[in-house]
Amino acid sequence: MSAYWISIYRETLDPDKLSAYAKLAGPALQAAGGTFLARGLPEQVYEQGESTRVVIIEFESVDAARAAHDSPAYQEALAALDGGAVREIRIVPGV
Repeated sequence: MSAYWISIYRETLDPDKLSAYAKLAGPALQAAGGTFLARGLPEQVYEQGESTRVVIIEFESVDAARAAHDSPAYQEALAALDGGAVREIRIVPGV
């Protein structure tokens, strides 16, 4: 069953660190089997939604998404981010 990695960026604290992270994270997650489906600010929000950056990546399974997060290449990207953003990551199974 597919799984979706959803990153919600609440605040960017250091654009340079975020840029360094993005240069490493994109290739690392794609190499781990991720397919980027959406990336950017929402065009519309409803209810209690926030107009914050969102990234959605599809993986073949929850295990594949977890393995991508724990991979050495992605850990290198996280080290480059080094507190440059306030965000959360959710891994959600597909239906």
